[in-house]
Amino acid sequence: MKKKESPQSGLRLNKKRTALIGFAFFGILLLWQVYDSWCPTFLTDIFARRMYGISSAELKASDAGKILNVQWLVGIIMACDNLAALILLPIFGNLSDRTHTPIGKRMPYILTGTFVAAFAFPFIPVFFHYNNIAGMVITMGIVLMFMMMYRNPAVALMPDITPKPLRAKANGIINIMGYFGGAFATVLGIFLPLSNYINAPDAARKVWVIEIPFLVASVLMVISALVLFRTIRENEIAEEIKDEMAEGERLAAIETPVDDDQPMSKANRSMLLAILGAEFLWFMADNAIGTYIGNYVIYYLNSSSSQTMILTILGGVASVVGFATAGLIADRAGRKWTISGGLGITFLALVLMCFVGPTGKVTGSNGEYSFPAILFGVWVIKGYGMALVHNCSFPMVVELCSSKKIGRFTGFYYTASMSAQTVTPVLLGLIFTRTLIWRALPVYSSVLILWSFALFTLLVKNIKAQKVANVKGLEALDGAD
Repeated sequence: MKKKESPQSGLRLNKKRTALIGFAFFGILLLWQVYDSWCPTFLTDIFARRMYGISSAELKASDAGKILNVQWLVGIIMACDNLAALILLPIFGNLSDRTHTPIGKRMPYILTGTFVAAFAFPFIPVFFHYNNIAGMVITMGIVLMFMMMYRNPAVALMPDITPKPLRAKANGIINIMGYFGGAFATVLGIFLPLSNYINAPDAARKVWVIEIPFLVASVLMVISALVLFRTIRENEIAEEIKDEMAEGERLAAIETPVDDDQPMSKANRSMLLAILGAEFLWFMADNAIGTYIGNYVIYYLNSSSSQTMILTILGGVASVVGFATAGLIADRAGRKWTISGGLGITFLALVLMCFVGPTGKVTGSNGEYSFPAILFGVWVIKGYGMALVHNCSFPMVVELCSSKKIGRFTGFYYTASMSAQTVTPVLLGLIFTRTLIWRALPVYSSVLILWSFALFTLLVKNIKAQKVANVKGLEALDGAD
């Protein structure tokens, strides 16, 4: 039987091209997974030596409270990186909007940022191994600066060549590609546990244990950028799909049409501010978990750091399921209620985490405790919930601008997220210092998620895209090229 033509048949997502754009996200999440999993623990160990004259492993055995005392310093360094990103992301977004070269407006920034960051990244563990905090922090700053040159243009590339009603569908595909990048880093963390290095005496510490993940991340970042460059011809694609982009503007899920010659409408501005405000809060919550979970597992649960990597894998698998199903939910309920549902699911997971503590059951020769299995379930629930949030939030922001301002509005999105990630490590580090309670981590994050849910649900309107349906289930992974 011949398939009946649907109203949306005029706009079809090019899934092959979208997956190739996803190589940019592959490199981004690969680097961030290594960075977030290793660097906070590097900083904890090196500050423990500066403040107490011994390694963090020795402190863990004698006075765990002192580890909490150095977390505010860890938070400041992590926040300084994010502060630089907060400044640079909008700059590179605006610059790339106005750039015109034979290879496109985003690609020059993607290639330059990738190659410089990839070259500098492996020096972070080398400086740490030799107890050179200045070299380590400076190198972290260089990596972050050039990754910001890469990140905004790479993220803006998807909406550049995807009509508005199809962007939630496209975002699911590229996020799945990104999580494959994170999975590479996670597997390395399982086979090369950071806790084996941290808990070893100084004479037994081998730099290659912590160097390999950084080297692999750099090599794969370069490969992913080259694949992107060879397969995505920005200028040619933009010319080919001009009519599709114009049709996407007409069908956009916005209250009032976008007009570059007029100031942004009051309704659209209110929608943008409400989304960004809620985004700020949920990134504060999520980044707190991401920044401190490695230390939480090693110093509070007294378990192997490889368990953190297993958490990451489980959360990543759940996220992939979330990205694949978010479009179906958004098609039926709208993006607003998809995000609100994701925040509610995440809140329940974090509340459950508040009641999880060390098992006290010693396993292995290092005296580490067995890992509380309930946290695996928490990470699955949280991973799925936050995938619903991330899948729909970025498309909602760039829905409110024309194709001429995608880099600028991508900058708005990242201004909210990076300012949250600038504030939250310092704020939570100070809370740790004041309370000396590791359980403050899930309490802090659950409260912020609840506030985010309330703000988003009350102030954001639910407007569905006209005629063109969002992705349905695993439909994101098949269909026409």
